[in-house]
Amino acid sequence: MRHVIALDVGGTGMKAALAGPEGELLHRARRPTGREHGPDAVVAGILDFAAELRAYGAEHFGTPAAAAGVAVPGIVDEARGVAAYAANLGWRDVPLRDLLAERLGVPVALGHDVRTGGLAEGRVGAGRGADRFLFVALGTGIAGAIGTDGRVEAGAHGFAGEIGHIVVRPGGAECPCGQRGCLERFASAAAVSEAWATASGDPGADAADCAKAVDSGDPKARAVWQEAVDALADGLVTALTLLDPRTLIIGGGLAEAGETLFTPLREAIRRRITFQKQPSIVPAALGDSAGCLGAGLLAWDLLLPTDRSEVTT
Repeated sequence: MRHVIALDVGGTGMKAALAGPEGELLHRARRPTGREHGPDAVVAGILDFAAELRAYGAEHFGTPAAAAGVAVPGIVDEARGVAAYAANLGWRDVPLRDLLAERLGVPVALGHDVRTGGLAEGRVGAGRGADRFLFVALGTGIAGAIGTDGRVEAGAHGFAGEIGHIVVRPGGAECPCGQRGCLERFASAAAVSEAWATASGDPGADAADCAKAVDSGDPKARAVWQEAVDALADGLVTALTLLDPRTLIIGGGLAEAGETLFTPLREAIRRRITFQKQPSIVPAALGDSAGCLGAGLLAWDLLLPTDRSEVTT
């Protein structure tokens, strides 16, 4: 069976799959990233893992993979196939696409992890059928993917979709990016966890605990949650004004709160918009499979580059 290698590299673990031509995941595997051993060991682990997947495919499906797609965190130069920088992996300017292509002997596509997950959500997940979508992941930080006609925009320098660094509270908390008041300092899962730990007096409390307290009617939790929702709505309305997406897809850890997040967020956005059209605001559908599915789509795009927007699962 014809298939491709799909690899999603995270800060602590790697998820991989062999993906069929309709996006189906034929085989899945996981292994630690091994970042504690340094960036060179991480790269070597990626290459070895990909080679093992190639061998598995040849043995079990009668032919080796036709291409490979890999999603990585940090700053990614997709045009050159270079993993430019990732703080949590410690690497700089790694020519990962060429290294993998040499090891595997097939074409390789390199993508940014959030944009790759957004590609999958937009093409075969919650945004399927939407000509224009915005995917926003609310995790440790906040990042996004801008989708048009089944493709995701990387930008001229690889920074498209970095909605987490829209300033929503000028002069506010300092962000590692060097600005003050960035969206992710107020509305990420990490920010909500920090705020709720302080408000509750429990240093081990996190965003999920805050959401549960909101549901139980705790006024302190509701105040923390509403502050995050308001900041998120401010950032999203800026993005909606610029991009006018038909569908807004929200994923990441904070989205796991379900309607505890989505009901007040839809209302907060409704109150803020004037001439803009409110998009459909929906939760992400693919969970932690999105990165692998997206990496597989990147690989298939190398083989069928004219139009992969109709790929279905």
